Amino acid sequence: MLAQATCTQAPTWAQARQLAYQCARPLPSTAVTLREAIGGTLTSPVTARQDLPHYASSAMDGWAVNSTGNSTAHGICTGPWLMTASGLPLAPGQASVIATGGLVPSGATAILRKESGCVSADGSLTLKHDAKPHETMPGRHIRPAGEEAAAGDVLIPAGTLLNPAHIALASVAGHDHVQIQRKPRVAVVLTGSEVVTSGEPAPGQVRDAFGPQLDTVISQLGGEPCGQLRIGDSYDQWLAALGGVEGSVPDADLPDVTVTTGGTGKSGTDHFRDAVAALGGRLLLDGIAMRPGHPAVLAELPDGRFIIGLPGNPLAAIMALMTLGEPLLAALADRPLTEASLMTSGADMEPDPRRTRLVPCTVIHDLVFPASHTGPGMMRGLAWANGYMAVPPEGVAAGSPVPVLPLPWT
Repeated sequence: MLAQATCTQAPTWAQARQLAYQCARPLPSTAVTLREAIGGTLTSPVTARQDLPHYASSAMDGWAVNSTGNSTAHGICTGPWLMTASGLPLAPGQASVIATGGLVPSGATAILRKESGCVSADGSLTLKHDAKPHETMPGRHIRPAGEEAAAGDVLIPAGTLLNPAHIALASVAGHDHVQIQRKPRVAVVLTGSEVVTSGEPAPGQVRDAFGPQLDTVISQLGGEPCGQLRIGDSYDQWLAALGGVEGSVPDADLPDVTVTTGGTGKSGTDHFRDAVAALGGRLLLDGIAMRPGHPAVLAELPDGRFIIGLPGNPLAAIMALMTLGEPLLAALADRPLTEASLMTSGADMEPDPRRTRLVPCTVIHDLVFPASHTGPGMMRGLAWANGYMAVPPEGVAAGSPVPVLPLPWT
């Protein structure tokens, strides 16, 4: 028999978000190559494996010079220096050609820029007449070892969301791999025998609104899409989709979360609950006091996998995914839950006793306005929205604050 849901009655929208966030523990971290790490969250700090740079290098193209014993009291030397082969130690009064980034030879006291020196026919190097005298002061244009970081310095702290510059820094610091928080693997099960995937639907048919968008939305919420499966409305297909892969593939390939579309109602063709029960799972949440998206369900299987049941109507499904999927994926990825911001409503929002209304909205001059075309089965309003309002059951008057959350693609 199916275990009882954690909530005996439909929780509020806010309670549902918290429940989805609190029901999961972070997934273990994993070591990945630097190319794979971009966009991941670092779980172990990146430190400098050696001094950066790890040798004294030239900051300019020109000549390495040794002015020992041939400088004024202020360290100024105008030469001449006798040219010698590059890469050899320099004795006092010697110089050698060097390129930017090149290893400063032993004995060098400064780097003379190419623009400031001149090599004569007899092989001696002198300052040009218009060169500034301080060009050869000790240490000039030498980038010392450890100038950027000393060995052991923390360069990127744990918890950082890695961007390309972080990856370059880790590479320069000598790392081939970094440890990041593993992203939740998310599979999608698309249902409905009336759904068509191409062309114009006939009466009684509908075009697929989920297949083209859900993988991208899941990625934007921090998940790793791992495949879509399209099934009909039979119980056997539901059972196979939710649990048939168990034992037939390595555990590492199983999804951490499965998102289903449709099948969460109470009709004879809605098999979500029966399939979860047959697999020994339990309902953590069965319905939410919100509109649209009330029939959303959150379940957990005995092996720890989660299943999010979305309603079949497109807007209702996306609002349910924001309510349950965003918090659950954040918890699994060890990220904080996105909090709503209070913004000023530009319109009166009517009350809906006992239910929170989730309304796609747009922000205009610091005021938030509801979008049009926001019925449960509509996508037009959401397509032009940059957030959604969580209108409390008592409604909101124009000029009053209303909670607003961003959409993952804005």
